[in-house]
Formats: sequence, C-alpha cells, structure tokens
Amino acid sequence: MAYDLHMEELVRRRVADYYWRDDINCATTNLKILSEIFGIDLSDQVIDAAVGMHGAGEYGAQCGLVEGALMFLGISGRRQNIADDAIIHACKAYAWQFEKRFSSLSCAALRPEGFAPNNPPHLCEAFTREAVGFTIEFMSVILNRVPGQRSKTLACIEKRRIER
Repeated sequence: MAYDLHMEELVRRRVADYYWRDDINCATTNLKILSEIFGIDLSDQVIDAAVGMHGAGEYGAQCGLVEGALMFLGISGRRQNIADDAIIHACKAYAWQFEKRFSSLSCAALRPEGFAPNNPPHLCEAFTREAVGFTIEFMSVILNRVPGQRSKTLACIEKRRIER
C-alpha cells in the first residue's frame, strides 16, 4: 500500500476531524486511522484503553502515536495469526525506526511545549499527520495486505526466532 497524495489527504482530513470535531487524543486518532486504512475493526474496549495514552495522560512519557501504533501492531498481528515473538520484534523495529526518524519516542521531547493550560489545543496536529503517514508506510511493509499472505518481513523474523 503506497502512501500517496490520496492517502495523505485522507490522513489530513481524519486527523483534523478526530482532533477538532471529536476532541480525541493522538493514540486514539492513530488507532482509528490505522483501523480504517487496514480494514481491522477495533472494539470499544481498545478505544477506551487508549484514552490516557497521550504521553501517559499528559505526563510527557512515551508518545501516544507510538503507543497507538504498537497496540495496532499487536491487534493486527494476532488477527493474521502471526506469532507473538514476531509481533514483539515488529514492535521493536517500529520503535527503533520511529526514534530514528523523529529522534525520540518521548512525548516530552516531541512536544517540548508540554501540556500547559495556556497552550493551544492539538498542538501536535502537523506532527500527528507526519507520524501517521510514517506508521502507514511501516505497517504496509510489516503487515502485507494481500489477503491470506503474510508479510515477508515478519516471515523472516519468525524464521530467525525459530532457528535460534
């Protein structure tokens, strides 16, 4: 799945809607967009679980965009019957690539303004669009979207784990 202009526009619209119309956080926004793009329904419990995942409830810990992506990797990996070890390694690869691309996994570093009461709402909107695009590209490689066919990347990860 290519992250093209059509996909970029979809992400732009969804981020704006989820932030400004629904007033939901970055983790939930990421989960909902990934769910729509990859055709995986999320239960209400998953959405409920993400309610405080924006820097650990505005504490500034791990970025909610990372947390949402890791949750989605687990959900989609399990739906495709991918071994837990392979999902774990995919999560590690995601975290490493996210940190390499954006220089941190920490909300405090990615949002240095913090969550002060006088900050404008949804300060991370532009960053969210960029990070969701990055995540779509990553997921497209890791979770091969051809029905019934698993990702070659995950197959290699699983094979290496079995050989050890």
